Amino acid sequence: MKSFLSYILLGLSSIAYSMHPNMIIIFTDDQGYADVGFHGSTEIPTPNIDRIADNGVVFTNGYVTFPTCGPSRAGLLTGRYQGRFGFNFNPTTNPAMPHAGISHNEETIAEILAKADYHSMIIGKWHMGSHPSQHPLNRGFNEFFGFLAGGLRYFPEELILNDLSEVERMWQWYQVKLMRDFEQVESRGYLTDVLSNEAVKFLERQSRQQKPFFLYLAYNAPHGPLQATEKYLKRFSHIEDEDRRTYAAMVSALDDGVGRLLDTLNAMKLHEGTIVVFLSDNGGARTNASDNTPLRDYKGTLFEGGIRVPFAMQWPGVIEAGSVFEEPVISMDILATMVGLTEVDIADKRPLDGVNLLPYLSGKNKGSPHETLFWKDIRNSAWAVRKGNFKVVFEPEDAPEPLLFDLSVDFSENNDLASKYPEIVKSFAEAFEQWNQTQAPNAFPGTRQDRWWER
Repeated sequence: MKSFLSYILLGLSSIAYSMHPNMIIIFTDDQGYADVGFHGSTEIPTPNIDRIADNGVVFTNGYVTFPTCGPSRAGLLTGRYQGRFGFNFNPTTNPAMPHAGISHNEETIAEILAKADYHSMIIGKWHMGSHPSQHPLNRGFNEFFGFLAGGLRYFPEELILNDLSEVERMWQWYQVKLMRDFEQVESRGYLTDVLSNEAVKFLERQSRQQKPFFLYLAYNAPHGPLQATEKYLKRFSHIEDEDRRTYAAMVSALDDGVGRLLDTLNAMKLHEGTIVVFLSDNGGARTNASDNTPLRDYKGTLFEGGIRVPFAMQWPGVIEAGSVFEEPVISMDILATMVGLTEVDIADKRPLDGVNLLPYLSGKNKGSPHETLFWKDIRNSAWAVRKGNFKVVFEPEDAPEPLLFDLSVDFSENNDLASKYPEIVKSFAEAFEQWNQTQAPNAFPGTRQDRWWER
């Protein structure tokens, strides 16, 4: 970071750290690490997503808290390791199960920001429970347009179910109609475009209000099913592989939406007062033709390809344009940064695991925001720990013993150093066991465990 930015933030700290900026989180679904321009993609241009990186900072070591959708979102929305409240895998879609979701002992980002008089909206994918008590409007949000389950088909003619009560088989919830607040509504148009339209309308409404706002724009693209319109497909006629061509079209559609969002911010003169964060919920999936190059593996594992994601943030006038931050950060830091800015109270029994990133971006705080980061996947007893440049991964389905990598020279995780540095592996395993004592038992059945539709 250049020194003048440090001067700005340090000189204005009494002002900047009591501000209530607007916040937009753009959360994509199963997007590959390599599938953004700011990570070097030329096959899939993302000029609008790249604007966020160009206008602000790229986090080259940006992580999420879990390698699949639901738990990753729970970590983002609470600023805490989701294992603290037993959110260990994608929750059942059963609308009759009240505890399948974020524990009501936890506060969501919308509930926390409400204390600072923020107006909050979620657009897109919720995936935090389908029981009425877990509905977004009962978890702090003021507006909702989207869907409760973990996915949705993209063409409106395929959304034929009125609600989850009509589901008769697994994955049929991908055909439930969209919701506006508590009501099912008809949809017109390609889903990604529809979600982008709603985001633009929300910004236009908020430009006439006096309250700060929080927008959680949770695109389900480019999560499967692989579906795109001819408008976007024809941009990639040169890609021979049909799945990859459709995936590219889906990414291009959401990039168009991001562009419209940023243009609206500028037109409404909201851009200087708004933090915009872009990231994916986990690494690219094996099944959607995404590209995690040069990372190892995909969604669902604790190798870098499962948990390291495209991650950028802008705040014009505060975060220096074109910055690169190379220390590890994690999705939980987004809420912690907002708490640092707004100075809202956090319950003593629910301390955040995230860290306010702004003092690090300004140069006021030196070093890394996190001494150690932890991951745990109870589905296959996997775990991982990163401390400094070293990372230990235990993926029992891949190797019977923990693996050790020096990510500063091997972030593709090709060269196992466990036999060379057994003392590091031992100390990391001990740190994981100690951290694991802070995690709660599993709180609810997962999607594949509760066959509730077999009534």
